[in-house]
Amino acid sequence: MKFALISLFVIASLSISAQGPFAPQANQLGTSAIHTDSSVFVAWASKVDVQRGKQDIAIHNFDTTTVGNWIQCIGKAEGTVVSLGDSGVATLQFDGLVYNGIGPDFAVFENAFNHTFLELAFVEVSSNGIDFYRFPSHSLTDTTLPVGSFGEINPSQIHNLAGKYTVNYGTPFDLSDLDSVSQLDVNAISHIRIVDVVGSLNSNHTQRDSRGRKINDQYPTPFPSGGFDLDAVGVIYMKGVSLFETKDQLSFSIYPNPSNGVFYVSSKEYEKLQFELRDMLGRPIRSGELTSKKLDFTGVEKGTYMISIIGNELAVIRKIIIQ
Repeated sequence: MKFALISLFVIASLSISAQGPFAPQANQLGTSAIHTDSSVFVAWASKVDVQRGKQDIAIHNFDTTTVGNWIQCIGKAEGTVVSLGDSGVATLQFDGLVYNGIGPDFAVFENAFNHTFLELAFVEVSSNGIDFYRFPSHSLTDTTLPVGSFGEINPSQIHNLAGKYTVNYGTPFDLSDLDSVSQLDVNAISHIRIVDVVGSLNSNHTQRDSRGRKINDQYPTPFPSGGFDLDAVGVIYMKGVSLFETKDQLSFSIYPNPSNGVFYVSSKEYEKLQFELRDMLGRPIRSGELTSKKLDFTGVEKGTYMISIIGNELAVIRKIIIQ
């Protein structure tokens, strides 16, 4: 619910609540936001089915949303969207299977025009296209009063709900959060589903996080661009992407991982390889030529990084953790 509304935007909202326990907005230290240009992404959604919701779920005869179409959320996040409407659903597929790697495995992009005007959505995954399982979500936003149509939400009060971050920054999801679900194969995710959250506090329409707390976000949004605006879904770990297809690429490893900054590569021909280390926002940290099997990142700040190893017959991306 963005394009036609920016000119109508007024500050008629609750004040932003105190800093919460979860990752903060995209421009602050400790954020989990991932920029659309980050090199961590190996693929983007290639197919989507959209079932739009109403502009206002509480009004029986109200029209559904109309802004955007399915093609808008295929490929890389570029700020073009399809508006889902109240409880609208988008089910996405990919040219491969998403799997559970180290850290986040995919990210969902919305087009919030600032850090606090956030329209939220549940995220579900399936390994058979039939049975879907929802990520455990957390919403600590105060529910004394409704956020309203133009209110504000503190991202640090939100976890595992899509739409947590501003335009061009994806909200990450880690399949490890669902690895206890015996019916789900977290190493062969074929479908990702986005379900708009209706942020109403009215008991007839309120929706709750995994702890049973009411989710308070922008509602009502009775506009053609209402509800969650899906921009894209980017994948970090995927089987079937050409980057990982060959036997050598699949067997390539960097170890120990995590480590204190010193890593080793399994390749037999390391002298022909180049490396590039980037942070989770895609910013270059170090690069160069491998002169031995040892990669020494001593002195690099603790955290999670992506490293690209490139040669004539090898091109892989791996996530590493420096402790």
